[in-house]
Amino acid sequence: MSRTRLGTVSTVANSGERLPLRERKKQRTRQSLIDAALDLFTERGFDGVTLDELCDSVEVSKRTFFRYFTSKEDVAMASIYDLWMRFVDELGTVEAQGRTILEMMRDALLASLEGMADEDWLRRVLLTERLGAANTSMAAHCLEFCERTMRLALKVVADRFDLPGPDDLRLRLAGDMLVSAFRHGMSDWTAQAQDGAGPHAGKRPAERDLAAHVLDAVAALNSSLTLSAPLRSTAH
Repeated sequence: MSRTRLGTVSTVANSGERLPLRERKKQRTRQSLIDAALDLFTERGFDGVTLDELCDSVEVSKRTFFRYFTSKEDVAMASIYDLWMRFVDELGTVEAQGRTILEMMRDALLASLEGMADEDWLRRVLLTERLGAANTSMAAHCLEFCERTMRLALKVVADRFDLPGPDDLRLRLAGDMLVSAFRHGMSDWTAQAQDGAGPHAGKRPAERDLAAHVLDAVAALNSSLTLSAPLRSTAH
């Protein structure tokens, strides 16, 4: 099942289920476009690569490109988008089990990370994060995607449980907080991978490290809401 115009396809391939040959070929073409885009953008800069050059590098037509992606920004952000679409799928089956909405969404996101992340995906995400930090159009594209996808996720939650609709302010804030925590966790993970700091210095960044950073960021949400601002002492 594909999700129209969100620049992603089903994550069924990550689950180990074998796809028909035609679908496997489509996924290989899509993945080749993602890998080529990230390598070219990293080498020459996002604005230094035309869509024609990208398509030529994979030997596909622009028409084929637009079957999978809407723009250069879309293909550059695809690995992160795939994670969030898997998150939406996870929300379709996750049980509440006495957890808050935020906790339930946190666990669905962590399960999505566990299901998506391997060394290739982590490498792509790291390249994407570095490119996004230097390109405003990618950042704007990501914000738009997050808004649409979180609204879809909240509708899934509201439809499954006895909750107000996705426009309920509390539900929207829970979604916004999760996205914000993920972004901070991703930022910390990227910085660690780039600087070679922390307990895994000198090693490839791992999914467990990214998940740990996201978990720490979500855990900090409650204390951030009660964080006071005592006056700084002027005593010497």
